[in-house]
Amino acid sequence: MRKTSAIVLISILLLFTAACSKKIPDAQNWPVTSFTFTDQNNQPFGLKDLKGKVWVADFMFTRCADVCPPMTANMAKLQRMAKEEGLEVEFVSFSVDPENDHPEQLKAYIEKFDADTRHWHLLTGYTQQEIEAFAQKNFKTIVQKPANQSQVIHGTSFYLVDQKGKVVQYYNGMNNVPYKKILEHIKILQSS
Repeated sequence: MRKTSAIVLISILLLFTAACSKKIPDAQNWPVTSFTFTDQNNQPFGLKDLKGKVWVADFMFTRCADVCPPMTANMAKLQRMAKEEGLEVEFVSFSVDPENDHPEQLKAYIEKFDADTRHWHLLTGYTQQEIEAFAQKNFKTIVQKPANQSQVIHGTSFYLVDQKGKVVQYYNGMNNVPYKKILEHIKILQSS
């Protein structure tokens, strides 16, 4: 009886240790520099508000003619899936068109997607040059607004950021979004 109990206990410990030591493959570990911007509720929101939380970020703008609406719909779907799995995740969308995306426009835009805005902050309140530099430095992605054009060039990735403010992985946020993989990676972060 004792031998059987010991074997069961050792097996449980091995499984627990294996689960705890699980890592996200090819983690990027890009640190996000401190920021404080303005969200869709016209409130300051920044990295300090995300400390200790897992979050998913993307880049978008409300006048986007092509990629942003499906990306935002995909992000809203990811948010619903995470909620169904009982995962606590914050979502952050950085506007790449701050000259036109004021809090009112961002609020009206996100309301079209049946999103939980208590845990999703759409940010603005910086210059075009600041968001272009911020995106490149922190997320290794391009943001560029050509002169005399209404559309902004930007990446279509979703970025998973850990509790310490490091981008650990990025995923296609436009087509064939790997929802299950993202949720699995969120679980790994939350269990570590």
